Amino acid sequence: MGKTAFIFPGQGAQYTGMGKDFYEQIPACAEVIDAASKVTGLDIKALCFEEDPRLHITEYTQVAMLAVEAAILKAVWEKGVQSQVNAGLSLGEYGALIASGVMSMEDAFYVVRQRGILMQEAVPKGGAMAAVIGTDAGLIEEVCARTEGIVSIANYNCPGQIVITGEEEAVKKAGEALKEAGARRIVPLKVSGPFHSAMLKEAGEKLGEVLDKVSIKEIKVPYLTNVTGEVVADAAQVKDLLVKQVSSSVRWQQCVEQMIRDGVDTFIEIGPGKTLTGFLRKIDRNVKGINIEKIEDLEKI
Repeated sequence: MGKTAFIFPGQGAQYTGMGKDFYEQIPACAEVIDAASKVTGLDIKALCFEEDPRLHITEYTQVAMLAVEAAILKAVWEKGVQSQVNAGLSLGEYGALIASGVMSMEDAFYVVRQRGILMQEAVPKGGAMAAVIGTDAGLIEEVCARTEGIVSIANYNCPGQIVITGEEEAVKKAGEALKEAGARRIVPLKVSGPFHSAMLKEAGEKLGEVLDKVSIKEIKVPYLTNVTGEVVADAAQVKDLLVKQVSSSVRWQQCVEQMIRDGVDTFIEIGPGKTLTGFLRKIDRNVKGINIEKIEDLEKI
């Protein structure tokens, strides 16, 4: 019998009303979202359930997303469903840390609130991101390496979809070179900064000081880090990996491929949207992907 993985989406999947049905119908889920409000001093319920432009601003988005993911995780656990491995894309890695017992929900809410603030504050002028559609990673790496200025891969999402990040002019030049080299499309992303680029290294270092204040526990369920795309063997590595994660590439495709090699055949996406389930279909159609974002989705498991 194959293994089950819980996977958690990142920033960009948020929307007004996410998690509302869980809050209203499952007391344990309401407790999680209320705990996030208490830890952060924000009204997470209002932020998620009411029209609020702050939901799409990094410093608020990240903790709102994590609170909803943690609440839905609680509902999945109440159904008696457990995972044998966990992973999350960028911000979603903190959902995996909660699911693997490495960080308490309260500590994760605190860290992610600070992470969002640090990343928002660190955003330099002139940063950009763009999705490169329809070409391979090797070519993108090669073009980024020879482009003048700061530009690199932010996300290895799935075959044929990779995101580049860095200085606006460098991202533009790399995009033009990739189009000439045969990329099907270059899609500029509406983001507030060049996330997962060297331009955010300082934010990662400051996050290290935040992580010093929380307890990193033993890993109860294996989880994979975005930094290497591999299982983290030792809890002592967690802090350093989370610091690096802010400015390094998100190796999501590699994470999924590693889990499949390790025997995972069912992936349960916990949180808003179906982004990761969509990537999964492009990585390997032979595995099962289930997304849980509404109460009725619990029937799928």
